Amino acid sequence: MAGFKPFTPNPQNNAQGNQNRGRRPVKENPNRINNEITAPTVRIVGDNVEPNLVLPIAKAIALADEMELDLVEISPNAEPPVCRIVDYQKFLYQQKKKQKEIKAKQTKIVVKEIRFGPQTDDHDFNFKLRHAENFIKEGAKVKAYVFFRGRSIVFKEQGEILLLRFATALEEVAKVEVMPTLEGKKMNMILAPKSKKN
Repeated sequence: MAGFKPFTPNPQNNAQGNQNRGRRPVKENPNRINNEITAPTVRIVGDNVEPNLVLPIAKAIALADEMELDLVEISPNAEPPVCRIVDYQKFLYQQKKKQKEIKAKQTKIVVKEIRFGPQTDDHDFNFKLRHAENFIKEGAKVKAYVFFRGRSIVFKEQGEILLLRFATALEEVAKVEVMPTLEGKKMNMILAPKSKKN
């Protein structure tokens, strides 16, 4: 066949392919374990370990081997470094679990806004009240405010009464975190969910 060239393998490419085959990126352990620990002497902690036990690294590794566990460096900057005798996979699992628990506790507080006019009618008030109650039950805070347009600022007392009435209507599920406060053309009040009693 015209123009056909038989394939000839390049030995150099094959050599490189063989070298790279089977190699996977290795994740570095967050802690040094066993023979990775470089300190000559370490302090040992763990279950079934004598308190304040300080050993040369070789003896510490031998002790972990006897217990069929790993020697894990947990405080490399201590003097001497502190190592725990533990099942390393179990240790990692517990560390991840702790981190998840910390993240769960750091959930962001959501603040929902409810806006009123100084002369809000009952129908609108009750409609917004239902919304606020749902937000509170979902764990959000509610920032309720009365907006005064132009000369309606003369009704600021009426706005305060409206916000306090709103807080009273929600007192079973919410507590007032910030009492009605006038800031410019807005009178703000913040409600937070009441903590659940066991």
